[in-house]
Amino acid sequence: MGGVEITTADVLVIGAGIAGLSLGARLASEANVVVLEAESTPGYHASGRSVAIAHFGLGERIVRTLTAMSIEELAADPPDDRARYARPHPALHIARTDQLEALDALRQVHHDFGCDCELLLGDAVQSLVPALKIGSDHVHGALLDHMALKLDTDAMLQGHFRDLRERGGEVICSARVQAIRRLGGHWQVETSAGPYTSPLLVNAAGAWADEIARMAGAKPIGIDPRRRTVIAFETPSDLATANWPFVKTLGEGFYLLPEGSSQLLASPQDEGKSEPCDAAPEEIDIAKIAHRIEAATELKIARIAHSWAGLRSFAPDELPVVGFAPDAPGFFWFAGQGGYGFQTSSALAEIGEALALHQNCPKRFAERGLSPALFAPDRFVSAI
Repeated sequence: MGGVEITTADVLVIGAGIAGLSLGARLASEANVVVLEAESTPGYHASGRSVAIAHFGLGERIVRTLTAMSIEELAADPPDDRARYARPHPALHIARTDQLEALDALRQVHHDFGCDCELLLGDAVQSLVPALKIGSDHVHGALLDHMALKLDTDAMLQGHFRDLRERGGEVICSARVQAIRRLGGHWQVETSAGPYTSPLLVNAAGAWADEIARMAGAKPIGIDPRRRTVIAFETPSDLATANWPFVKTLGEGFYLLPEGSSQLLASPQDEGKSEPCDAAPEEIDIAKIAHRIEAATELKIARIAHSWAGLRSFAPDELPVVGFAPDAPGFFWFAGQGGYGFQTSSALAEIGEALALHQNCPKRFAERGLSPALFAPDRFVSAI
């Protein structure tokens, strides 16, 4: 790195999305942390494009347990003058007649996690969302979760950024990683903003996590970036949508939620495979969501006000990856948070901090049946 002054840190974190910022903020209480972000602002890719509703309709037991462990902090009043991270916003999981067994199973999941929820049928569903079509070919029943949360993703990112800075850490934007090498027990990282070195390198690069691993000489784990499309459209002035719940179909279909007083956001819940990139919506996915909404509701989408896409990155088993690489000393994986990164971020940052600092896993994880082995990157070694 030739004659240029190298910035030294105790911990280098690559990626300033919700993963990198939440973990970086916690580590900054005990170490000098520098977070490197390739883009000009934190959360530019997946984190900045998330429609974040925290609910138990995502993932399986482990993801739902992480959600339950995070929700208390997300719903808490802020400790200072920062914006709240979350506000109550009910979630309505809708089902056809042939999905009622799956709906009852989802009801049991909610009860297992202490959620205040209720099963609704026919007219009771339509009273909440009058535009929904009710009948044998449409919505027959629904589960209303009164404890779901609408997350303020910007407030969460800004809160972690603020905590990181107050604890002496830094976020360096426009610092795209160009080369990584291990030298003398330290990682040396060449970026477009200059060189950095640290004994501990945290890979929180989202869709680019495997690429960062390759640059560091660690084996990739098979991170799978998937495109998720969202559209925004105006509703008729005589249709009061502001108080509608978050509406989500069981299985393939769509989700729908209010944005402001007269606009709705909708997604076909697509998972199109993608290379790591600045994701953009594809016309076929935009058309798909418009068709599904018009087929399932009385709404007519005359004009789409805005559309966008983001990448949700999954490990092969769709569980988070948290822990040291088995083949690269001091290389710490913190990736694969899929479509639940915000709603599990508190718990994941807590266990990530303990493991990165070689501390015991917090007791509350064991009490919930969660062990570090569930998230360890070496679980993929045999599959590579």
